[in-house]
Amino acid sequence: MDAPTDAPDGAPIEARLRLLNDWQHDFPLCADPFGVLADATGLERGAVLRTLAQAQHDGRVSRIGGVFAHGAGGDAVLAAMAVPAERIEPVAALVSAHPGVNHNYLREHHYNLWFVMTGTHAEAVEAGVAALERATGLPALRLRMLRPYRIDLGFDLRGTTAPRPMRRPADGPTAGSTTNPAPLPRPQPLPAALWPLAQRVEAGLSLIERPFAAWGRETNMGEDAVTAQLRRWLAEGRLQRFGVVVRHHEFGFDANAMTVFDVPDDQVDVCGQTLAEQTGVTLAYRRTRADGWPYNLYAMVHGKNRSAVLAVIERVTQAAGLARHPREVLFSTRRFKQTGARRFRGWADAPATAPLQEVPHALAR
Repeated sequence: MDAPTDAPDGAPIEARLRLLNDWQHDFPLCADPFGVLADATGLERGAVLRTLAQAQHDGRVSRIGGVFAHGAGGDAVLAAMAVPAERIEPVAALVSAHPGVNHNYLREHHYNLWFVMTGTHAEAVEAGVAALERATGLPALRLRMLRPYRIDLGFDLRGTTAPRPMRRPADGPTAGSTTNPAPLPRPQPLPAALWPLAQRVEAGLSLIERPFAAWGRETNMGEDAVTAQLRRWLAEGRLQRFGVVVRHHEFGFDANAMTVFDVPDDQVDVCGQTLAEQTGVTLAYRRTRADGWPYNLYAMVHGKNRSAVLAVIERVTQAAGLARHPREVLFSTRRFKQTGARRFRGWADAPATAPLQEVPHALAR
């Protein structure tokens, strides 16, 4: 029996899914990456490029590029606002319109609008959040990253929740450890001379035959130097991964929850790294507390149904020794914006948008 197909050129569905799923990590850093993918999947090169182009067009794939580690350069902050229900639409639209915002979600909580502001430096990020506060008349929590335990959102798309745990860091705690691990090395910020390449890594590859050669010409580095630099960044931990960046909602992972914990500071690192090792956890990190927000440990679970996500949360909470600590679960209910960060590209080259205009505040009184 012939394999099922989803396109006039007869390419099997399974081969097309592999393109989007299997190369979220370990994308070939070579002169002809799409040829490598063609050989691995049995597709023709043209079918590989058409599949990836269609996936970007319909929103399943954001880009083929890199995810930089915290501290590699630029700046970002997670922010949250308590928006009255009747003002959600205009406030969310205003937040999404800011070119520095790359994620903007509605969650089930008093603090219901959550967004990430990115920029080339801390001052730009603070200016962006402050501008949104002025425009909306609403204060925002600023929850800065202190320590990432897992920030690589690449996982197998075939399950109902992420089926694989993260590998334990070499200097991380062992199960049941009661002492904090030594701080993980924080990557040094990229030198300014390498920002042009970092900007392209953020923006993503062009779907052409020799994409790294194009980056080499644009940065005056040469093709081999570009791929060597990307490998070096991955080895050093400056890049968490380089590959296909998918939008999980479009693959049915729309029952997503952020669980926040209030953990004593002398215990949080052990709990956080143990949490990051659990199957089903897709993101885990420590952030600053804020007035009215006592939580310092965060875990994301992405799943295809609410009950499966809640089951994972309960299991990993127990496994990480977090059951006795205060916690809340914030399910996402709406995604307003999801794009690549602008840590290196800044806002100047963002698509033109209208200046921020205040939205009516009367309903908030």
